[in-house]
Amino acid sequence: MKRSVFRGGIHPTHGEDKSLTAGKSIVPYIPKTVKVSMKQGLGPNAVCVVKPGDHVEQGSLIGTSGHFLTACLHAPVTGTVINVSNDFCEINVESCLLPDTEQAYYKCLFDVSDISREEIIEKLETGGLVGMGGAGFPTHVKYKAKDPITHLLINAAECEPYLTCDEHMMLEQGMAILNGVLLLRKAAGAEHAIICMEDNKLHCKEALETLLDGNTEIEILVLPTRYPQGGEKQMIFAAMGVEIPSGKLPANVGAIVSNIQTAKAAADMVLGGMPSVSRCITVTGDVQDPKNYLVPLGTCIGELIAASGDVVSRENKVILGGPMTGRCIGDGLTAADVTECVSKVSGGLIVLSGKGLKESACIKCGACAEACPIGLQPAKIDAAIRKDRVDVCRTLNATECIACGCCSYVCPAKRELSFHTVTARDKVRMKMREEAAK
Repeated sequence: MKRSVFRGGIHPTHGEDKSLTAGKSIVPYIPKTVKVSMKQGLGPNAVCVVKPGDHVEQGSLIGTSGHFLTACLHAPVTGTVINVSNDFCEINVESCLLPDTEQAYYKCLFDVSDISREEIIEKLETGGLVGMGGAGFPTHVKYKAKDPITHLLINAAECEPYLTCDEHMMLEQGMAILNGVLLLRKAAGAEHAIICMEDNKLHCKEALETLLDGNTEIEILVLPTRYPQGGEKQMIFAAMGVEIPSGKLPANVGAIVSNIQTAKAAADMVLGGMPSVSRCITVTGDVQDPKNYLVPLGTCIGELIAASGDVVSRENKVILGGPMTGRCIGDGLTAADVTECVSKVSGGLIVLSGKGLKESACIKCGACAEACPIGLQPAKIDAAIRKDRVDVCRTLNATECIACGCCSYVCPAKRELSFHTVTARDKVRMKMREEAAK
């Protein structure tokens, strides 16, 4: 397939070190308790349907959805409910089965012709699957698209610095991923299923091609290593040569994009009968022993930092997610201070040592506009939103920001351009919703 190169973007170099966890096999970790957040994606909280003292089996329903953007939740372990609130459900761990790699769909390609599209989508919905690349959009909603879908693109780019959990999933659980891709392709009704990865993962391409053994139902497309190659708009343009018009969705141009771990979880649900109860997460950066972990949802991330030897220095920032798009949860923390728990969208936890950066005045160099993959002018949006000029941000198309962080990365003045552009985007969208409601 012909490859295209999206505009803008960057080549992260400083701190890009994926080598910290490259070559390290995924380590299973089972905690003594799990604390499952009732908010696992874009929508409102799920409604907890269990109470303290209830005994739950792994995979049993613990949270229901009352909103199309909210996925249902299941017990990630077998145990007794300790505590519940509107925000979480805490369970002690009596036993926990992580995905069974001895099952047939981990060892051979399945013939999915006898499974209907409707059955697949129903199991994705009842299994509580959301986009595990970070967006958290309920997968079944995406696959119910009314537009005809021609291309299913599987995001295996893992373009964020440091993170390698998707890479190791491809190397260690590739057959389950491929079966998940076949299921998602049928659910989408797509003619083409393409796994898109960057050219720093040629070993993953070789591993998956060995498993495919000449099967042509799935194509593997190698793209240049360039951030944010994993963004939906950028991946669709790179793989299909098609731009998504402003205000439109991937389905409007005949595409659906799903993450590599989403595909693997789909196989676990449809072929293995296990809902979304676990995931792989990278714990890396300035910790003693960086690792990729396979854990039940609700595992305390502080425990994973401790299992990784704790932080190297108290002079640090702890980031949940990737360093480009993640959320800083605190400064100067150790493992004992981190109480955040693994959710369906937790791809990484990164500890970065060093002091914070100080902003200086914009020098009007234009680097942020050149790096923006959407073609925005972040410096102008930044200046406008600091004055609360939401109207100006609207004319500057702030609603199109994808929060990739490229503008902040390249800014020589170290201005928090990404934060302020995202703030502007959200304020403009809120204003537009208010106007539409009148």
